[in-house]
Amino acid sequence: QLQLVESGGGLVQPGGSLRLSCTASQSTLGAVTIGWFRQAPAEEREALACITRSGGRVLYGGSMQGRFTVSRDNAKSAVYLQINNLTPEDTAIYYCAAHVGGSVCRGESSHYQYWGRGTQVTVSS
Repeated sequence: QLQLVESGGGLVQPGGSLRLSCTASQSTLGAVTIGWFRQAPAEEREALACITRSGGRVLYGGSMQGRFTVSRDNAKSAVYLQINNLTPEDTAIYYCAAHVGGSVCRGESSHYQYWGRGTQVTVSS
């Protein structure tokens, strides 16, 4: 059982930046593909980014380009999502999810077998 934990969320002013982290209870994160998603109140879960175990990256949605960066540090068994120039529309719960068994990124939630509980990001002045 892979247990994921997101951290780094919080309250930030518009225009600010955050780096979200995804870690695992076991030191196995380097062997899996990690996706980042978010879900705002009354909205569907939205795919943001993905990084394969070999470092291949995908960003989903035009709004992510230029503001979102996904990276990983396998030595620390951690995956990061850097978000710059935050706007109130970025307010949501942010989740990381793991796909075990392949090095393929997909934007569908069903592709990922394990999920963290999420970290709240609130963008407000």
